[in-house]
Amino acid sequence: MKEKVKLAEQNADMTHLEDKARALDVSREQLEQRRHALVARLRAGDRDAASDLVDEYHQQIYLYMRRLGHDRQSSEDLTQEVFFNAWHHIGQLKDEKALNSWLYRIASNVSNLYWRRHKHKEMVGIENINTPEISTGRDDEFGHYEQLEQLNYAVARLPERLKQTVVLHYMQQLTIAEAAQVAGIRQGTFKSRLNRALKALRKSVT
Repeated sequence: MKEKVKLAEQNADMTHLEDKARALDVSREQLEQRRHALVARLRAGDRDAASDLVDEYHQQIYLYMRRLGHDRQSSEDLTQEVFFNAWHHIGQLKDEKALNSWLYRIASNVSNLYWRRHKHKEMVGIENINTPEISTGRDDEFGHYEQLEQLNYAVARLPERLKQTVVLHYMQQLTIAEAAQVAGIRQGTFKSRLNRALKALRKSVT
């Protein structure tokens, strides 16, 4: 009897997981369809599509700029510049599925250009920005820290390339493939930088 109950529970758990997986697949499919339609409208010169692009991605790109060390006003200005560039260079986007990483690549270039023009301007910290727990459940997990401010401070002090990996993958929640594409490097190189960043953070926050 106990074995039957246990088997029934296992089957129920499996059914739940399968249902959840199917729901995620549907969500991904719907997201891809929406992005495909949005890119098609942008390429057709639909200005309403430009507004939709801003509505969907403004917060993400703004937070990305803040987490790269720009102050509030600069982040807002640079975010607007990102969408201006995206609108005028939409023809360079070859794959609709890459819209997310393409926008972040533009944002990274805009940020890098800003810092080259303002070499003596001090970066601001990542204070007062809600940051997801940097935890993956894999070997590169370094645990949960009670003082989020300490972690944000440590991330802000990382070398630029290492900081970018943490910000893209953990804070902006891009996949390894997307984040590597944004950084313009191979996935293996991105993972190596990410591991180096996590080791540095472990030393900083322990």
